[in-house]
Amino acid sequence: MEIFILILLSLLAVLVLVQLGMALHGNTRQDTRLEMLTSGLNTLTEQIDARARKSEEAVQSQIEKLVASNNQRLDQIGEKVEQRLEKGFKDTTTVFGDVLKRLALIDKAQEKIDKLTENVVSLQEVLSDKRSRGAFGEVQLSALISNMLPENSYSLQHTFPNGVRADCVLFLPEPTGTICIDSKFPLEGYQRMTDLSLGDADRTAAERQFRQDIKKHIKDIAGKYIIPGTTSDGAMMFIPAEAIFAEIHGHYPDLVEEAQRARVWMTSPTTMMAVLTTARAVLKDSATRQQVHLIKEHLVALAQDFSRFQDRMDKLAAHIGQAHKDVDDVQTSARKITSRFGKIEKVELSGEHPVLPADTDDD
Repeated sequence: MEIFILILLSLLAVLVLVQLGMALHGNTRQDTRLEMLTSGLNTLTEQIDARARKSEEAVQSQIEKLVASNNQRLDQIGEKVEQRLEKGFKDTTTVFGDVLKRLALIDKAQEKIDKLTENVVSLQEVLSDKRSRGAFGEVQLSALISNMLPENSYSLQHTFPNGVRADCVLFLPEPTGTICIDSKFPLEGYQRMTDLSLGDADRTAAERQFRQDIKKHIKDIAGKYIIPGTTSDGAMMFIPAEAIFAEIHGHYPDLVEEAQRARVWMTSPTTMMAVLTTARAVLKDSATRQQVHLIKEHLVALAQDFSRFQDRMDKLAAHIGQAHKDVDDVQTSARKITSRFGKIEKVELSGEHPVLPADTDDD
């Protein structure tokens, strides 16, 4: 602002000088005044230059201060930005590490899913073949029985004297006796029957075929595995699929009744576990009953031993009582002897012999 004012004053001075020069151009007599004005103008110009230099220095100083302040502010801002960037880099690195860990877990889970998919495909291939389904049912039955019963209470792939071979035979105590278990897996008819893509006629035909298959299984088991004089009067059909077992009991009560009339009990993995639990309890009860006579003999022997112990305890008590009496007698004699020694010590030496009382057992 001061520089601007000085520039205006300089312009005004120049205008004044020009006008004076024009007015005094033809008049040589006023040279002195002109010189004086020129001198004053020079002085004014010097003052203006001095003030301009001071203003310039002040402005330069303010600019330097402003630059220094801006540099300081920029340094502070740079430090804050650097700190925030460093913190952001750390957070990003942490998040990236977590992402890598999660990706590793996802990879492992994907591998497990792939293996599970392969296993499911393999299971589907197994179940697609009739013989493989039979083997699958036998393996499942074997696992259930081996986990529930002792080894001497069952036999897998047992062959009877008439040549009939059963998937499994349970050896239970009488009156139940020997029970045969045969594994059946009627999967094809069930799958066609529950296939919604088939028409009504095809599903009806599949239901009819499913019913016929179950009836045939019941008849075969009743004819082969109920052997008079060898096995129990009933047998079990193991169905290794809960869905098929539920379908039969939920929608085919006539098949359930027919199986009961033929004394063929249908079981699933869940109901088979209940049957085996009951069988294990029966085996345990039978083993206990078989050992009752041994338990009785041991109880009789224990009673005899206790009677002898009582007699010996009575004799020991009598001996202890006699020993206690003997100890009391010994203590009485000891007191009497001690008393006599005391009296002897008190007797003065003289010519007379004192008459001593006779020794008795009384105090």
